Amino acid sequence: MLQYQFGIDEVSTKISILREEFRHLHDYNPIEHVSARLKSPDSLIAKVARKGCDPSFAAIRENITDIAGIRVTCSFTSDVYRVRDMLAAQSDITVLDVKDYVAEPKPNGYRSLHVLLEIPVFLSRSVVPVTVEVQIRTIAMDFWASLEHKIYYKYDKEVPDDVLADLREAAEQANRLDDAMEGLHRRVHGEVDLSQRADYPLVPDDDVLQRLRSIRALRDPHGPTG
Repeated sequence: MLQYQFGIDEVSTKISILREEFRHLHDYNPIEHVSARLKSPDSLIAKVARKGCDPSFAAIRENITDIAGIRVTCSFTSDVYRVRDMLAAQSDITVLDVKDYVAEPKPNGYRSLHVLLEIPVFLSRSVVPVTVEVQIRTIAMDFWASLEHKIYYKYDKEVPDDVLADLREAAEQANRLDDAMEGLHRRVHGEVDLSQRADYPLVPDDDVLQRLRSIRALRDPHGPTG
């Protein structure tokens, strides 16, 4: 369980770095919220029994892939895929599986992008590959999923048909809202330009850069000033 917690820490750090990079260097940030959870030992053992999985550590690692989970909430649907691409591009991350419930929602209306990652965790005497499930969704998708979870808990998973129908309709409304808000965002801001820098103190402005060029010129009058 400690190794899976380390896996969460590793991936959470990567997401935090991406978030801060966008906040400081670009006039845009695709990541709204990040949360993480580690399945409890009781919950894990219950799932092992429910799935009929062999109780060995090796079998549990292979068959139970949601022990470590991270949820990333984005503003727009396009951000969901942008965050996935940024994580997949990192050299020490291996993408094991992708379940795209955004493009192909579940029958109950659930939408989210599930990305199963493997990341190396460096321990004192070994390097252990750890699987982490990253769920990436919009604010609207997250709101719907939270409500659906509470309803299933309330009815102990035996939800009446009329409530299920209303849930599916709510999922469609949430999807229409996502589409409308993304369209509005593109009308107002255009396509995302990642070369556009935000105005933050850590980003040097033109005056600071010119002073740096002047210092370089004084030290090396014959060298380049760029």
